[in-house]
Amino acid sequence: MSRIESFKRALTEKRAVKIIAGIDNFNAESVKKVVLAASNSGASAIDICANPDIIAMARQMTELPLFVSSIDPQELAHAVALGADAVELGNFDALYKKGQSFSASQVLKLAQETKELIDNDVFFCVTIPGELEISEQIQLARELETLGVDLIQTEGHFSNETPSNGVRGLVERAELTISNTIELSRNIELPIMTATGINPTTASLAFAAGASAIGCGSCVNKLDSEISMLAVSRSLVEIAERNAQYTVELV
Repeated sequence: MSRIESFKRALTEKRAVKIIAGIDNFNAESVKKVVLAASNSGASAIDICANPDIIAMARQMTELPLFVSSIDPQELAHAVALGADAVELGNFDALYKKGQSFSASQVLKLAQETKELIDNDVFFCVTIPGELEISEQIQLARELETLGVDLIQTEGHFSNETPSNGVRGLVERAELTISNTIELSRNIELPIMTATGINPTTASLAFAAGASAIGCGSCVNKLDSEISMLAVSRSLVEIAERNAQYTVELV
């Protein structure tokens, strides 16, 4: 089974876990720790930036599927040649911090340009900007489905506000992406990956909302200890495995 086929199987079984190093994380040592944590925890995939050196390093380190994220269609096409198993238009959440924003028409145009540059068999994921009105998100998702995209990723929103303490703060950060997941899962056939604020506290909520996959970044890549990064990654994988088992029992 090829690397991307293993990820597709995890999607079908609703247990896919993608560990995100960060679209703007060009620190090789930081990315290396994320790759090790994902590989050793049994995660389904790793998401890295479009830097050629980072891609080459990650490809040498692991046999897990590599997602490469960028908002540049040319970078995504080049990433495939460098060894990426999947390309992702997004994640936009990290770019909001820089004052960038994306309309539905901009995302669709970038997706169309990317699709023209990559082969039809390249796995293609697109992030739906979380701050769009839900009606716009649904319409964009339907257009992306028609375009032939393989996976939709939801997100929440970037905020400079200080989050609430404890579990409440964790749930608040994930609230929007989970509600977007619910709405989109009711309106499209494509599998959905829920990201932004997904961690061991909120992961089960994402799966309950209709996600086939979760994308987890800061709960892993912001940790200082390699042991804690591995522990959190394993916890996410265990939650996903339980969801898959529960889904099978319901059938």
